[in-house]
Amino acid sequence: MQTQPQPNKDQNTLWNGTGGQAWVTNQATLDRMFAPFEPILMEALPPGAGHRVLDVGCGTGGITLAAARRTGAQGDCLGIDISGPMLAAARTRAEQAGLPARFLQADAQTHAFAPASADRIVSRFGVMFFEDPVAAFANLHRAARPGAAMRLIAWRGAEENPFMTTAERAAAPLLPDLPARQPNAPGQFGFADRRRVAAILGQGGWAEVDITPIDVDCTLAEADLERYFSSLNMVGQRLQTVNDATRAAVVRTVRAAFAPFVNGDTVRFTAACWQIDARAPA
Repeated sequence: MQTQPQPNKDQNTLWNGTGGQAWVTNQATLDRMFAPFEPILMEALPPGAGHRVLDVGCGTGGITLAAARRTGAQGDCLGIDISGPMLAAARTRAEQAGLPARFLQADAQTHAFAPASADRIVSRFGVMFFEDPVAAFANLHRAARPGAAMRLIAWRGAEENPFMTTAERAAAPLLPDLPARQPNAPGQFGFADRRRVAAILGQGGWAEVDITPIDVDCTLAEADLERYFSSLNMVGQRLQTVNDATRAAVVRTVRAAFAPFVNGDTVRFTAACWQIDARAPA
């Protein structure tokens, strides 16, 4: 019997393996680094309004928990992600914080959401990884109530985000088999093309699409920098497979390449992103 191929198979493998574990290990660092995006997303949620919120690609749950705090006891906040390790961390955080957030391990591209079950959809860097983004946003549209608002944050292009590409550019001579980024492929910069993103949302059934460039100042502690670049993204993944001498050379070279972003004990960079707003037609 022939079986259907699993959508997003590569992403499932990554985020349920070393990629997901790396995000769990660096959860506190990443939450601090991306903290400036929280108020941008929470603007779309009137406080105490008891909304039903769906957080797409919720990871370790930072935005889902923020939504639960904002919407109050009458709200219903659900985070969905394909990563088991990251969702385990999210559930632990919700329990420790005493927040009624719920988490679901499933693929938002294909999951059978209850129709019209969400009146707000949010995502911080969670929507660029779909194998079939039109199908994914059509599925999210089915999950949205008529008139539901959606606000997403996604990266603009690699050329506008030098901090995010420093490690791979510096490591490339030492790791010649490091994979090149493919335009429009699922991944960090998969939503770089604004016109393409607008078309995806329109084909997925969304209306009132507005895609605004935002430049957000982010920081992390200098003490966390080496662990950050040596465990996350493609360089971090590749470093798990090399010998000690190569690893040491890569870490030394990449750390030096980050020097322009280091100011004393703080690393500063600008995140060039899109703020994407849309609405499910009433």
